[in-house]
Amino acid sequence: MLFDREGAAGLSMRRIADAVGVTPMALYKHYADKDAILNALMLDGFATWEARVSKIEECDPVIWLERLGGAFLDFALKEPRRYEAAFLLRASHARQYPKDFEEGRSPVMKRVHDRIEKAKSRGQLGSATTIEIGLAFSALSQGLVSMYLAGRFASEKEFRVAYHGAIGHCISSYKTDQKT
Repeated sequence: MLFDREGAAGLSMRRIADAVGVTPMALYKHYADKDAILNALMLDGFATWEARVSKIEECDPVIWLERLGGAFLDFALKEPRRYEAAFLLRASHARQYPKDFEEGRSPVMKRVHDRIEKAKSRGQLGSATTIEIGLAFSALSQGLVSMYLAGRFASEKEFRVAYHGAIGHCISSYKTDQKT
């Protein structure tokens, strides 16, 4: 796939049409413009990510969040172009913080918020708002992955250790049993 090889920079209607063996005009019958293709790629990336998240089976909401962090890491490293499509493409239909997340338009963030609410109701997480915890968790995950993909870690092994440590620390920082 052209996107897999070259990313968004390698996409044009003409190059996509050539890659799939149709004329540019035939491609326009399916996609109005490059923006429509970017949105389709983004949705495909999110569908793949959502499928991974749906496989996380864990009753304890805090442990579920930890497993989500691991699933995100695996998604980003094993399917980097789909990760890029889901989280980094400038697509016109991308979900916007905070409204789309507060309104549950992101299936994964809805699950995250549900788990955070469950953990809060059990007394496992403190008084920070659900959306604040979800944003911190997802921003940390995506930020660390972006650093790794940009070559800011010496090795994948060191990155994985740092990533899991930071995710664990992030979740722990919101727990109610913190000792000061």
